Amino acid sequence: MEKEFVSQSVFKMKESLARVEKCMGELTEEEVWKKPNSQLNSVGNLIIHLCGNITQYIISSIGNEPDNRERDGEFSISGGFTKAELISKLRNTVEHACKIIAAQEEPSLLKLRSVQGYELTGIGIIIHVVEHFSYHTGQIAFWVKLLKEKDLGFYASKDLNQKNKLDL
Repeated sequence: MEKEFVSQSVFKMKESLARVEKCMGELTEEEVWKKPNSQLNSVGNLIIHLCGNITQYIISSIGNEPDNRERDGEFSISGGFTKAELISKLRNTVEHACKIIAAQEEPSLLKLRSVQGYELTGIGIIIHVVEHFSYHTGQIAFWVKLLKEKDLGFYASKDLNQKNKLDL
């Protein structure tokens, strides 16, 4: 069971990464740092935030590496990274986290850890990171669709109108 959980978690992390990369390909350098209003974050801020979250929850907590996260700083940055640098930073973070996730077995998945003030098992940490990454990927996709008025084609190769095949 844990192998399937780990495999699906890594798959979803890589899926979100590919979607963010596709979105970044649609944006100009200026648009990456554009904020719609003072209450929202730029795509650049969201990518830096994702790197911080993934590092704190997976790489530091499960991977047992130092926690050097400065969360508030993730939202105050207004530039300084190019699109290529942001994608490289996210890709490296996700690849490192996926290696850690892929190495997990039942004892580690069930071990309780303290992360950002929460007490979570390895499973809870991985679920948090996968859903958090997906959540912000949706925000990035929405922002790109709003700016570019185009479908990003995430499901272009799938017929989403197919009905489920039931075991009878």
